[in-house]
Amino acid sequence: MVRVALTNRMLACFNDQKSGEMLRDIRTNYEKFELTESGINPNPFEQLRTWLDDAINEKEKEPTAMVLSTLDTNGFPESRVVLLKELKDEGLVFYTNYESKKGTQIFQDKHVAVVFFWPELERQVRIKGTAEKISESESGNYFKSRPIDSQLGAWASPQSRIIENREVLDRNYQNYQEYFKNREIEKPLHWGGFIIRPEYFEFWQGRSNRLHDRLEYVANTDGWEIHRLAP
Repeated sequence: MVRVALTNRMLACFNDQKSGEMLRDIRTNYEKFELTESGINPNPFEQLRTWLDDAINEKEKEPTAMVLSTLDTNGFPESRVVLLKELKDEGLVFYTNYESKKGTQIFQDKHVAVVFFWPELERQVRIKGTAEKISESESGNYFKSRPIDSQLGAWASPQSRIIENREVLDRNYQNYQEYFKNREIEKPLHWGGFIIRPEYFEFWQGRSNRLHDRLEYVANTDGWEIHRLAP
């Protein structure tokens, strides 16, 4: 038994070492595009729209997916993927349960960060700014446009709260499905949109030899300053 245990432990160590070596060997040499000061739009929102269109046209699997980071009460960042639902001239709109972790954290500290990553295009965009609720009417209009299953899901899920098991969600869903069977599904008061108002953008284009292109936009009183950053 001891010999078997030692053998299994040695095998596990070998596999861990092999896995570590494999991780170190994973790398991609980016060569598809370049990003230059002369070719970039002076308006970061328009530049983001262009790259979003490229991601959609190139059939990126989730072109509107963005990693949203917020701060908890201890100052630790928390990140998760959400979907961009509207890009306005003044900001980025997404929707969530206001009582979720991200919702309550935004109400406590409005400073947020966002990252888009489109691997097929070898591109990344980082954004920093502040988030605030959009109007109830705007949230309501979007809620009505969602599929019925998604509308019911907004009622059924006590997002971010501890639940006993999966059956809790299924039971909640069935209960609300029955409740709204012959009536219009109203938007829950605890559900709606936030708009992120950016103060900073960074556009990253992968290049060969790890000498990537990075251009940042920094807000000032006259608009936006554009700087090139070393990779």
